[in-house]
Amino acid sequence: MRAIEPWVVTPLRSFVEESSARLALLMTTSGQVVAQHGFTGALDLMAAAALGTGIIASSGELALLMDWTPFRTVAHQGQRQSHFLGWFDTPHGRWVALVVFGGETKLGLVQVYFDQLVVELLAAAPPAPVQKQEVLAADFERELNASLRALFGR
Repeated sequence: MRAIEPWVVTPLRSFVEESSARLALLMTTSGQVVAQHGFTGALDLMAAAALGTGIIASSGELALLMDWTPFRTVAHQGQRQSHFLGWFDTPHGRWVALVVFGGETKLGLVQVYFDQLVVELLAAAPPAPVQKQEVLAADFERELNASLRALFGR
């Protein structure tokens, strides 16, 4: 398992074990992968994350256009493999889960365990920062120059 937020590890590991998912990604709505568990093989995770969040965004816009309640989940079932996408709000913004599963599990089970995952993630999530720090042009320029010096060794 790989995670940039350590508090997601235990809930995600439990989700994967209980749902028999082959792959689970947690990501922000911009497609940044927060955590990944399961096989990757030849799968381009960044492309899968971008496409998954794009599907959630476009289905949400379709719902608004049709004056429907936005879809919280989208599923595609195949003969050998299926995937499930679902979004949820955290104190750190909206996140999207992409779950790939095979015939050894059913969509209904993935949905039940996804709801449980969301509850466990929200319970484990640290509180959101009280206020966001303003980005000042001077700080940005200084940090950019420092990063460039480190990158190019100057």
